Amino acid sequence: MYRTALAAAGLIAVLDQLSKWWILAELMDPPRVISVTSFFALVLAWNRGVSFSLFSGQASPYIFAGVAVAIVVGLLFWLRRVDNRWVAVGIGLIIGGAIGNVIDRLRFGAVVDFLYLHAGNFYWPAFNLADSAITIGVGILIIDSFLDRGRRKGNPTGDGREA
Repeated sequence: MYRTALAAAGLIAVLDQLSKWWILAELMDPPRVISVTSFFALVLAWNRGVSFSLFSGQASPYIFAGVAVAIVVGLLFWLRRVDNRWVAVGIGLIIGGAIGNVIDRLRFGAVVDFLYLHAGNFYWPAFNLADSAITIGVGILIIDSFLDRGRRKGNPTGDGREA
C-alpha cells in the first residue's frame, strides 16, 4: 500500500507543478481571465493564506509550508498501518497535493491558483490541481470511514470477523 500511495503522491505533485508551469509560462503572460465555459475560467491568483485565502498575509509562507510538511509526515506514519488500497490512494492524493502547494510556497511565497468556477452571482475561490487532489483524498477517507463502520457493525471487537 505504501508504494501505491507514494506513486499517487508523486503523480499528483508532478502534474500539479506541470499545470502551474503551463499557466505561468504559457497562458498567463500577461495575466488575464480566460473564459472556458459560462461557469469556468482560467485566472491567475496568488494565495498567500491557507484554504480560501484564510489568514492571508498573517504569517510567513514558511510557517504554512512547515505546517503542511508536518501534516505530510503524520500522514506517512498513518500510511504505514494502512491495509486498504483506497485509503492508501486517498492519503497519497492528500500528500501529493500538500507537496505541490509546499513547493509553490517555497518558490513563490504563495500558492498558484488558476481554476475558477462561477455561476450567476456565486463565485468559488480559485484553486488548483493540488487543492482538488487534497479534496478528493479527504473525500475518499470520509467515505471509507462510513463504509468501515458498516463493515464492523455488529462486531464489538472491530476485527473484521463476523460476530
